[in-house]
Amino acid sequence: MDENSQSQTDTRRAKRNNLPIQNNEMGKIPPQAGDLEEAVLGALMLERDAINDIIDILKPPSFYRENHQKIYAAIQELFQNSQPIDILTVTAELRKRGELELVGGAYYISFLTNRVASSANIQFHARIISQKHILRELIRISSTTIREAYEESTDVFNLLDKAEADLFTVAQGNIRKDFSPLSDVIKDSIEAIEAARKNKDGVSGVPTGFTSLDRVTSGWQKSDMVVIAARPGMGKTAFVLSMARNMAVDFNVPVAIFSLEMASVQLVNRLISGETGIKGEKLRKGNLEDHEFTQLHTRIKKLSTAPIYIDDTPSLSVFELRAKARRLKQKHGIQCIIIDYLQLMTAGGDNRTGNREQEISMISRTIKTIAKELEIPILALSQLSRAVETRGGDKKPMLSDLRESGAIEQDADIVSFIYRPEYYDITQDEDGNSTQGVGQIIIAKHRNGALDTVSLKFVKEFAKFENLEMAYGEPGSLDSGGGFDQFQTITMQSRMNDNDNDFFNKEKDDDAPF
Repeated sequence: MDENSQSQTDTRRAKRNNLPIQNNEMGKIPPQAGDLEEAVLGALMLERDAINDIIDILKPPSFYRENHQKIYAAIQELFQNSQPIDILTVTAELRKRGELELVGGAYYISFLTNRVASSANIQFHARIISQKHILRELIRISSTTIREAYEESTDVFNLLDKAEADLFTVAQGNIRKDFSPLSDVIKDSIEAIEAARKNKDGVSGVPTGFTSLDRVTSGWQKSDMVVIAARPGMGKTAFVLSMARNMAVDFNVPVAIFSLEMASVQLVNRLISGETGIKGEKLRKGNLEDHEFTQLHTRIKKLSTAPIYIDDTPSLSVFELRAKARRLKQKHGIQCIIIDYLQLMTAGGDNRTGNREQEISMISRTIKTIAKELEIPILALSQLSRAVETRGGDKKPMLSDLRESGAIEQDADIVSFIYRPEYYDITQDEDGNSTQGVGQIIIAKHRNGALDTVSLKFVKEFAKFENLEMAYGEPGSLDSGGGFDQFQTITMQSRMNDNDNDFFNKEKDDDAPF
């Protein structure tokens, strides 16, 4: 009799005798490896160095039996306190915790050491235990998802986001995020300080390629939300594209760009134009000279292998951003995300409200949460309100100019503004220096550092930012004939350059794509 026939027979017999119907999908024992759990715990108490092989593989919840979880937690405590691990010390630790009788007494601790002769295969056994734990977690997540999916009141996007978040933590091997003792955090902090001390340039985060900016920020730091705001036409996209190129090409840092405004092909054309030194108009029309074709194929090599990932999904929601960011982190190990720009995002799901300010607040909080979850910096571009234009004086932006929501200022770890005085026909600064070709990065909020203003060179012809020391006439600049590939940053061809005749006369409105 095959399996289906046997199942049908059992069902008919159950109905005839008024017995509950047995569901073949229920009543199963969760995945476990009890014998291996006993062997691993016994081996840990036999050899003092065995713990070093599996401490990063197993956590107390990795064990199926509760008494095994308590025994392993006691072993972990001894290891963290640099105490020897054997039958006597483990028994004493469990007695101190008041858990010795709960785990089976001293007899059971002694019994575990008789299960193995050595720790020769302990790492292999530990990985099997970990795999069984992952299977149990998958069953738990799936069961919860199925149960909530049947609920009429469940928001499908929230459920999808929660399920994906749970699966992501399983994939990362961090099944359960617990509190961290101060001693562990201090240890991590000391290691970070020592690593920064060895780094002569003082950059402990993701470098931008702009020397003066990295000097202030020490690079973009993990878990930070960085807001880069400016009025249309100041060069927000050009600035972050320059940084993305520097990170990926010069420092081999994987970067993800979510472009809600420009298509991916347009962004790539900008990158190609900047890398080759060929105007974007020529690339669009294809009217290149022979030497320019050679120049194109020669100088594009480094860019073509750069770890830059572009997503140009329009009206991207925060749910989509989180899902895509997790996949990029897991698959490509991205270390920085750029969003261009924040006001074009949507809340998605049932979080849409008639109040745009509340929606932007929700988006801002979610971006900060993603940065903290993935432990990478997220750079979010933002528009400034028209209040900047109506103000007198030098029209330098302020924190109150952030458009549509004060929550952006609250959530951000760093808020910086892009300011070019010549944009407002201001030819000299307060010290009488010329402002021609000068762009300023004003750091108006810095949660973990100082406030400062960084000056960069802005090259109008190519709509690009670069270090001041790489200005025209300096070694490696275009004016000196040094070649474009010697620049630390790249040329960016803006869409404002589509018509060279009216590039600098373009109306300064909120729809300008620069």
